[in-house]
Amino acid sequence: MPREYPEAPIVGVGVVVLRDGEILLVRRANSPGAGKWSVPGGLLRLGERLYEAAVRELREETGLEGVARGVVDVAEYIEEKGGRVRFHYVIVDVLVEPVGGKLRAGSDALEAGFFPLKVAAGMDLTRNSRTLVEKLLSGRKAILDVISSRIYA
Repeated sequence: MPREYPEAPIVGVGVVVLRDGEILLVRRANSPGAGKWSVPGGLLRLGERLYEAAVRELREETGLEGVARGVVDVAEYIEEKGGRVRFHYVIVDVLVEPVGGKLRAGSDALEAGFFPLKVAAGMDLTRNSRTLVEKLLSGRKAILDVISSRIYA
């Protein structure tokens, strides 16, 4: 199925990695959102389980190995152009605990790094990553703090 002007929504996965009040972000090399910062992520492959996709995308985009711990958010990205739907993604954000590897920008990323949440909020983020960072900085942050404290303890 083509990514641009698809016949149906496409399922994507976002990888949320938190570390000491920081979030892992990559600067996107490809559309949509080329040049903007976002959580690592990509498309779910046919027959691939959601958590497997999250771990694969983390490895491909950042060089890190991880263990998926749970779904933290579900978002939609819909972009129209000329009265047609150009992009339509349903994105499931998965919290992933890093367990190895060396941080580097992969093939789909221009840069990769950890940023304090407040710094990330001021960066040129994709719309969905901006919403996620805002949730982390708001009341929902408390929920993720509990989740991440259990994981990283």
